[in-house]
Amino acid sequence: MKKKKKMRSGIDGVNAALSSDDILCEILLRVPPETVFSLIIVSKRWLHVICSSVFCHHYLRRWPLAFRMLGFFVCNNLYLGRGQNGVRRPRTEPAMPLLSTCKEGDDLKFSKTLKQYGYFIDSSNGLLLCGRHPKRYFVWNPITKQHYKIPKPRVYFEDLCMAFLAEDHPSVDMCYKVIRAKCDFSLDEEMKTVPIETFNSKTSTWNFSTLTCVPSLSLCPWSVATVVKGVVHWYAAQRNLAIYDPHNGERRLSSIKLPGSIDFEERVLGESFDGRLQYGWSCKSGLEIWVLEKEEAGHATTPSDDGYPNKGWNLRYRLNFKTMWKKNPTFMTKSCLRDKETQILSFLHRNSKSVCIRSGPDIFLLHLGNQKVEAVLYNGRGSSISWDFSRVAPYFRPDWPHSSLCLPGKSMT
Repeated sequence: MKKKKKMRSGIDGVNAALSSDDILCEILLRVPPETVFSLIIVSKRWLHVICSSVFCHHYLRRWPLAFRMLGFFVCNNLYLGRGQNGVRRPRTEPAMPLLSTCKEGDDLKFSKTLKQYGYFIDSSNGLLLCGRHPKRYFVWNPITKQHYKIPKPRVYFEDLCMAFLAEDHPSVDMCYKVIRAKCDFSLDEEMKTVPIETFNSKTSTWNFSTLTCVPSLSLCPWSVATVVKGVVHWYAAQRNLAIYDPHNGERRLSSIKLPGSIDFEERVLGESFDGRLQYGWSCKSGLEIWVLEKEEAGHATTPSDDGYPNKGWNLRYRLNFKTMWKKNPTFMTKSCLRDKETQILSFLHRNSKSVCIRSGPDIFLLHLGNQKVEAVLYNGRGSSISWDFSRVAPYFRPDWPHSSLCLPGKSMT
């Protein structure tokens, strides 16, 4: 009897402890992601706790967030900011093409939602920025199906570039910033100012300001920034990279020269596995991957030709396409590959070991260490894509469980 009472007392104690959300959270915070996600089926309460934004925020301080690629969005640059006599999109061509690579991507591709928000502009931590320059913009969360129409910008920019910054952890509330910067090629004698307009979802307003920079720095129009740890990186003319940190309060654009050859055909930016900016470029013969030193990322120099064109950058990989394809004889037999040039397409999310490359309509995942390639199968091969005029951007969704119970006004009953 005493043993049974002791066991019952122990079980009651465990149940009492697990009935407290605070204690349950403390236990779950110590469980690795591959296990904690499977625990959402224990009960509605456990599902609610694990999917909550509060638990997610604390959990991701201890464990890295995984991302899953759903496909590639295609943005045709000919349609962006189209003037009255510009190129018109054929009615048969979707405004926001998605080359889906999985079932989730297929569901997104064939949903009617993509037809409602105009053109794809950028994505950040699973959120999509869509719209039609220069007046109408939407932010959409494909996970929660929430969307928000951004108020009309207060200032008109004839040529502009953009940046999209979303919070690093999944949340029921969409927290983000949208930055529009004017692209102006005029030169002043001493210092130049770049007008920008920033929308903050927390205040639901656009704020106008100006950034100072050297007169030789000119942003490339209709480009989209690469954001690494909250720092914005835009392509600029003459192989420069413009860098803007919205958090340091200096209100200036610093810059650094991009490394490598000037004879590139394609170039991409991305974030490395250790949180640094990485830059890749390709030409007919091969590609190079460079990584920006950490001290340079925060204290970039002004553009200069001081005899050190690659200053601040470390070369991580260099490979020859002919040598690479010889190591992959299975794909070399394809006539479509023999007749097409190979180009770098995109980086993967916080990945420094692999990149996506393209040869004609075929997309491959290239493992840089051993130069092995694997085909990326996607839905949409029959689409008429103007590859030379399009930006093909991979779309990654946070691999975090979601429940409608966590939406405002929902309860566990």
